[in-house]
Amino acid sequence: MIKKNGRRRRKRCVVLTWENTPCELDLSFSPVNISSSYTFDMSCTRWLCSSLPKTTGRSRKECEEDRLCKKRSVNEEYLEAFRTKSYIEICNKAQVGLGKTTTKMLTSSSSSSSSSAIPLCMQLTEYLLEPRQEMIANISQRLKLHRLLVEYFEATLEACRFCDTILEAIHSVRLAYRRITRIAKLSKIVLDANNDDQTHKDTIYRELSSFASQNNPFSVVSTVQFRDIHDKCVELLNRLKLTRRKIRRRLTLKRVCKKIAGIALVTSHCVVLAGLLVIAFHSIVGVVVAPSILGGLVGLLVKRGGERVGCRYSERLCEQLDVAAKGIYILINDLDTMSRMVKRLQDEVEHRKVVAEVGARNGKWEIVKQVMREFHERDSSFLEQLEELEGHIYLCFLTTNRSRRLVVQTITEKK
Repeated sequence: MIKKNGRRRRKRCVVLTWENTPCELDLSFSPVNISSSYTFDMSCTRWLCSSLPKTTGRSRKECEEDRLCKKRSVNEEYLEAFRTKSYIEICNKAQVGLGKTTTKMLTSSSSSSSSSAIPLCMQLTEYLLEPRQEMIANISQRLKLHRLLVEYFEATLEACRFCDTILEAIHSVRLAYRRITRIAKLSKIVLDANNDDQTHKDTIYRELSSFASQNNPFSVVSTVQFRDIHDKCVELLNRLKLTRRKIRRRLTLKRVCKKIAGIALVTSHCVVLAGLLVIAFHSIVGVVVAPSILGGLVGLLVKRGGERVGCRYSERLCEQLDVAAKGIYILINDLDTMSRMVKRLQDEVEHRKVVAEVGARNGKWEIVKQVMREFHERDSSFLEQLEELEGHIYLCFLTTNRSRRLVVQTITEKK
């Protein structure tokens, strides 16, 4: 209570707790300046209430840590965007195809040891390429496709077969790399036992020499093949773009000519027809001339209908060439990327062969330990590059199938 001018006035206050400290806010006001006092008190109340932390039972630092932990890394987001449902499906198809071709290779090698080995990925295109080449051949015979579209399907088939060769090289590298795994296990046994077992050392030297004498699996994927396929695709892309440009220019010219001469042509034909009919019906030969005039009019209408059908065919052909050009452009970029990746892996395999040969020829155990140490340091990077190349090949199959399906869809759809 506050005593002022002989009158008692109750003090109005609100007690708030902020950070375990009681704070008393005076809400009393004088009757003289009621508006300013009330505004100031309400603003202070709002400021204090907004300053109060939310009582969630957790500190701000813990909340920020939880929020950061919930955020996914860039690699996880990339893998989630990269490994779509269609990508996983084509990878499963590839694994099924690899399993079947491996079984065929094993059965053939066991039945006849003198026969040559069947390529591992020889029939992988049959499992991955869509639509099948037999279906494309039937469509080409039935609808009489444009020669550039036929060349497009042949170019994509050749590129996919070349991807089969790269997958075969990847599989061969993994088989050859098992020797390095055996060498690492044997060297670990020798080091853990801390003995000089000459038998294990001789085995290690022999495995190193065998690995160094093997051919580089990526040597079958020559740069000349890459360049030939790349040049063919680039040439086909230029021809597709040139033909599409010519068709569009021709269609544009036809539209302009129709807009300019359409009204004049129809008007002139109507005037001539009306005049001839008047003259013919007022003459003796009108009976003979009138049917010929009507036949000419019908022929003119049929000709205009044929021109309209030709324009529609040209528009559809232009759309088909456009889709094929986009597919070839994507394929060229994929081939460029795979060429760089194959060259890098080929150099890495050659380097490992040289290192293994040095360890096998030197015959010193210290050199062998350095060789195994270098293999171990670059092991994860090498295997990661192999997986990256394999994944890019599957992605190339996926984009090629998608573009082929789009081209077939534009060919077969009815408008």
